[in-house]
Amino acid sequence: MRGTISFYLNGELKVLSNVAPTQTLLRYLREDKKLCGTKEGCAEGDCGACTVNVSTLTADGAVKREAINACIRFMPSLDGVSITTIEGIALDSDAPHPVQRAMMDSDASQCGFCTPGFVMSLYTAYRNRTMLPLTDANDVLAGNLCRCTGYGPILKAAEKIGHVAKAADQSDDDRVELEQLRSLDHQVTVEIEQGDARAFLPATSDQLAEIYVAHSDATLISGATDVGLWVTKARRRLPKVIFLNRVRDLTLIKRNDQELIIGAGVTYSEAIDILKQTYPDLGELVRRIGAVQVRNAGTIGGNIANGSPIGDMSPALIALDAQLVLRHGPQRRTLPLEGFFLAYGRQDRKPGEFIEAVRVPLKTAADELKCYKLSKRFDQDISALCGCFNIKVLGDAVVSARIAFGGMAATPKRALSVEAALIGKRWDRPTVELAMQEFAKDFAPMSDMRASTDYRLRAAQNLLLKYYIETSVPLAQTRLVGHGNAFL
Repeated sequence: MRGTISFYLNGELKVLSNVAPTQTLLRYLREDKKLCGTKEGCAEGDCGACTVNVSTLTADGAVKREAINACIRFMPSLDGVSITTIEGIALDSDAPHPVQRAMMDSDASQCGFCTPGFVMSLYTAYRNRTMLPLTDANDVLAGNLCRCTGYGPILKAAEKIGHVAKAADQSDDDRVELEQLRSLDHQVTVEIEQGDARAFLPATSDQLAEIYVAHSDATLISGATDVGLWVTKARRRLPKVIFLNRVRDLTLIKRNDQELIIGAGVTYSEAIDILKQTYPDLGELVRRIGAVQVRNAGTIGGNIANGSPIGDMSPALIALDAQLVLRHGPQRRTLPLEGFFLAYGRQDRKPGEFIEAVRVPLKTAADELKCYKLSKRFDQDISALCGCFNIKVLGDAVVSARIAFGGMAATPKRALSVEAALIGKRWDRPTVELAMQEFAKDFAPMSDMRASTDYRLRAAQNLLLKYYIETSVPLAQTRLVGHGNAFL
């Protein structure tokens, strides 16, 4: 067992032993290394002013480069990675990086506070050789906020960067980075101590299972998109933590003819492509979870284990009849995802037991699953409610229905009365309108800052009607079709 973490920072090897388990990367950069280009704006992963690039070695030996929020990333989780900050991308003061040059040439900086974060998001896209037409640039930059509202010039810079990245020869940088990451790769558990605080970093799920049974009072941390705020906002002290970032066998995705198996450590960014291919609506729902920096960190298993009633993944997975694989030491058990949530903040998971994988049966046609997220903003907002519908119709009758919602109860929950009102009935508008009235039997949602009780109930009802229209009426009849300045 090792007692140090090792990583590269702007090309220089760093080896740390006396590090607090919940010290953030942002604090380390600004306070310890005096790299103050990385800013603190929100301390909760929303504004992007703290964006840096983190490169890791994947299970198949490739380099994965991602933009992440340094304000909620804890230092021990960075063992084995390469970190690049705004200070590390230029050759020297007289030779700005192509991303910096594009920003300057486009007059894309005003007060400058947020500029390093924008540059680092675009730098990651550049290193990944990503072309950035407007729609892609909007998504890449959705996690970076500009208080001066200077988005126009920034988007122009992004378009330039996409073309430059395709033409640039980055082979030397790629080779050096790969060699550095390989030099840090190991399969040994790391244990860090500072005072009475301890952090464990297992490298395999077997190591994780053994450590968690012995230390069931520890907090499991993967992306820290929720736990990070416990520390930065709630000022909670976590005396014992287990980081999952190095457990590569939890990051595997497997698919066969019967099911899709998603490791609990798979991030949203890693899952989005296969989810989009399998269920387009679910892929689009994932694209609206946080922003790129959040999706690069947040994991499918972490979202489920957190048990939030407003989490977006659980309603979709419940609608698909997903199963959880839970592990305690060498023992495993499988249970339906909907049975995992017992009450607010309470799940069917005993001490020392963790989610190992999610199994999604592939019995639902791609066009049968529809996912609807209602929020005040399109990007980077928590759902007022999220409704997911999986209704199978044969001939003109409903043969099965699974409808699940987040934001409507203390846990993600199925609309069983609504389902019963549909199954066996003719799939037509009168049936749907009768079923809409059953929502009041299934849910008694609260009123809060995001939506009122009445709004949530009415919206849920109308989402069922929306599903019916979208799956039953020709597309041209469900859209406004522009013709000149008129709409037909």
